[in-house]
Amino acid sequence: MLDLNVNDGVARLVLSHAPVNALSPALIKEFHAVLDGLQARGDWQVLVIASGLPVYSAGGDLQTMLGWLRSADPERQLADYVISVQELFLRIESLPQITIAEIDGAALGGGLEMGLACDMRFASSAATLGLPEVRLGLLPAAGGTQRLTRLCGQAAASRLILCAEIVDAATALGFGLVNQVWPREEFKERSTAQTRRIASLPQQAQQSAKSCIVTALTGDHAAGYRREVETISALGKLPETAPRIAAFLERAGKARK
Repeated sequence: MLDLNVNDGVARLVLSHAPVNALSPALIKEFHAVLDGLQARGDWQVLVIASGLPVYSAGGDLQTMLGWLRSADPERQLADYVISVQELFLRIESLPQITIAEIDGAALGGGLEMGLACDMRFASSAATLGLPEVRLGLLPAAGGTQRLTRLCGQAAASRLILCAEIVDAATALGFGLVNQVWPREEFKERSTAQTRRIASLPQQAQQSAKSCIVTALTGDHAAGYRREVETISALGKLPETAPRIAAFLERAGKARK
């Protein structure tokens, strides 16, 4: 259901769970196993989560959920499933490495929630995104109500969640829901180039900056400022930092001449 390739600092994880990359219990288990393997190796600094199917992911495993809802104890089974998806997405969100959702096609429900757990979302012009669970009498409970509201604000979250609206990539870009949109015919090439550029940046500085951004989301401004001081001080002690600055100044000086 998953295919992993690591090259040039980029770990590319492709979902291929036909027909729509539903987040089945088996897929969740395999996803954890892949992350276990990735966290045991040190040759990557960017994780791209992509799809090998025409859709990115249609989200929750509705067929399995329907069976639970018809069982003698639907509340417990549904709660256990939602918690398992939340735990997977929290694990993705908590990775120190940079994470990117490469969305080409429909990212709906849990599929979009998976993208929201990533640091960035790249979309093709053909992508569609939404959290339509309310249509089914449910809600986006795998972190969707929380992450979307923090990312895009109450107005956008209310429109997408309460109205169960599915939007195109251009609208999603306007909301700040995605970071980049490229024409579909250029999407893979442009996304790959941008990902490789990100992977070429100093890893420790990148991860330290990510930790500061995460601290900002707590709303504790004093903690955020302390975190900046702590991390930049630690970066300043690294042997490669001074040579990088010196090289930059040398290039800048030549450019001015």
